[in-house]
Amino acid sequence: MAGVKALVALSFSGAIGLTFLMLGCALEDYGVYWPLFVLVFHAISPIPHFIAKRATYDSDATSSACRELAYFFTTGIVVSAFGFPVILARVSVIKWGACGLVLAGNAVIFLTIQGFFLVFGRGDDFSWEQW
Repeated sequence: MAGVKALVALSFSGAIGLTFLMLGCALEDYGVYWPLFVLVFHAISPIPHFIAKRATYDSDATSSACRELAYFFTTGIVVSAFGFPVILARVSVIKWGACGLVLAGNAVIFLTIQGFFLVFGRGDDFSWEQW
């Protein structure tokens, strides 16, 4: 039952993050939908972790080159997701208020993704592999 509560909490926080992102795009003062391209970064951010988890055979090792490379690529994706709206605001494509809303949405969504892996990535009876 704890897994279901965690899943509901994660989906709620993901919805809050997407609400911030949509507000940054759809409010009447902003009205530009270029910040929606950060959804691509949200979608591809877990991919290096999935590849490293499949490629790493001994899970007892504290560190492996494949896992460290996955952390590096994931960090690059996350930094790019935070940098993209700042660059759009800097070149006056979007307003700074929209940039702030998109950055808040990014923070909430990436914390939700991290929470998903912390809750369901343990490998016990109830894991994300069931979904």
